[in-house]
Amino acid sequence: MAELFGFEFKRKVPTDTAPSFAPKEQEDGAVVVAAGGSFGTYVDLDGTVRTEAELVTKYREMALQPECDAAIDEIVNEMISLDEKELIKIDLDELEIPENLKKAIREEFKNCMNLIDFRRHAYEIMRRWYIDGRLYYHKIIDEKDPKAGIKELRYIDPRKIRKVREVIKKRVRGGTAGDPVMTKTQNEYYIFNDKGFNYGNKSVGPATAGLKIAKDTILHITSGLTDTNGTMILSYLHKAIKPLNQLRTLEDALVIYRIARAPERRVWYIDVGNLPKMKAEQYIRDMMVKHKNRLIYDADSGNIRDDRKFMTMLEDYWLARREGGKGTEVTTLAGGQTLGQMDDVLYFQKKFYQTLNVPVNRLNSDALFSLGRATEVTRDELKFARFIVRMRAKFAILFTKLLETQLVLKQIMTIEDFNNIAADIKYDFAKDNYFNELKDGEIMDNRINLARNMQDMVGKYYSQEWLRKNILQQSEDDIEEMDDQIIAETDSGDPRWINPQILQNEMMEQQAGMPPETPQGPAGDTSQNALTDDAGAAAATPDADEKTKKMQQAQSTFNLLQNKKNRTLSDEAKFKSASQVLARNK
Repeated sequence: MAELFGFEFKRKVPTDTAPSFAPKEQEDGAVVVAAGGSFGTYVDLDGTVRTEAELVTKYREMALQPECDAAIDEIVNEMISLDEKELIKIDLDELEIPENLKKAIREEFKNCMNLIDFRRHAYEIMRRWYIDGRLYYHKIIDEKDPKAGIKELRYIDPRKIRKVREVIKKRVRGGTAGDPVMTKTQNEYYIFNDKGFNYGNKSVGPATAGLKIAKDTILHITSGLTDTNGTMILSYLHKAIKPLNQLRTLEDALVIYRIARAPERRVWYIDVGNLPKMKAEQYIRDMMVKHKNRLIYDADSGNIRDDRKFMTMLEDYWLARREGGKGTEVTTLAGGQTLGQMDDVLYFQKKFYQTLNVPVNRLNSDALFSLGRATEVTRDELKFARFIVRMRAKFAILFTKLLETQLVLKQIMTIEDFNNIAADIKYDFAKDNYFNELKDGEIMDNRINLARNMQDMVGKYYSQEWLRKNILQQSEDDIEEMDDQIIAETDSGDPRWINPQILQNEMMEQQAGMPPETPQGPAGDTSQNALTDDAGAAAATPDADEKTKKMQQAQSTFNLLQNKKNRTLSDEAKFKSASQVLARNK
């Protein structure tokens, strides 16, 4: 086979596994051909290539429609928030690799973001991927210095490129027609045709005669949606083709009907006297031409224009009247009475938005945006949020493939090593979906309130471990991590992490076996004067150092205020300060 254009990584030859009659499932929409064909050509017997090119063109035409454009804009804006400083963050917490390797991966991820200029073109890239259902980039490198990584990424029109997979087919047990066929992939590459694959009305022919490109040279991601046969990649707009056509047809028919029925029509009774039939008809036609209205409706532009080549929609009625009648007469017919009904249009409009998983209320110009409780969030919003999560996961494959190429070219790791960690690499998209935050916050609040209400039963009917696992939904790792953090914060002596209630309970337990020392002023006075006297007494001890003085003063203040009811704000501040001092010097 002739040499391919571009570069290709050397991979380890996989060891032979047990043969299978079930071919490997693919989501790249590659055309499967028998190995050994002529260079750069294959016969598109099913017309798949041409059909996909036509579909991409159809999807782009749909995106120009106002309703479809508004829905796409809502979806793309939800996928990524351009208001944030960092649009996408890479998460490597689940990787068990050295920290220096994580640092190198993060650095290369930033380089990948700069290659596609994601900061400025994030919206256009995501919109293009959503509409077309696929995305192609040419990875340009310096062949003299491949260790420098990718130099540039250039976008490729999906109508001009196609992936081809050459397979070897072999029948089991001798090769009778009824035996299953074993398939094995021999080679994969791309075919680029600058003229495109939409070659007229032909459905059979050498559709992919063009430049043969190595697989690793092209960056390719798809929507993951395929047709029933699994051979053709579809866009997320594919299921909206029929509802959109129905909506357009109904709107055009409604406009024509409104124009035809809205005005009042006239009935002309023409007195023809004793004229013969032929002359009477000619006389009526002359009268029609004289008084005719020649306005028509143009469905393409939506304009009303005068065109003598077509019959008008506002035709009057012309009736002959013989001698002995009432003579020439003109009467008026009333216009349509139910022209304000839009239920059918609204139905198909709602159906169209539902096919794209966009909540109808979001596209209603009269609807107000309110930030309410999570219980007030509609089911459509929750469904839409889950749909956006799936979309982000599919689009993130772009970053994974780009990162793989960079790491392999710069020899930071091999392809096999990257494949082992690729599943644990996560991407955090900048988002402004407030509904998810509302939901998570309210769920956590309900869990905390339930756990607080069950404290009386803990130790009797429920254990602390059961409460944390089943009510707070903490896993074994979460419990261990939280316990370690609590111990570390408590031992640090940082006043920010001191719990006054816990400290109070400990002090009460320590003083349970001895009479409480509660200094009082004259006549049981517990005012500021008493506190001042206690402090002065502590300070008057000549042999005590500064730390002891503070401890004595804090202990006195703590003993004085711990049982005091209706403490003022000043007392609360003194009590908390004393608790923190005792905790630091425990």
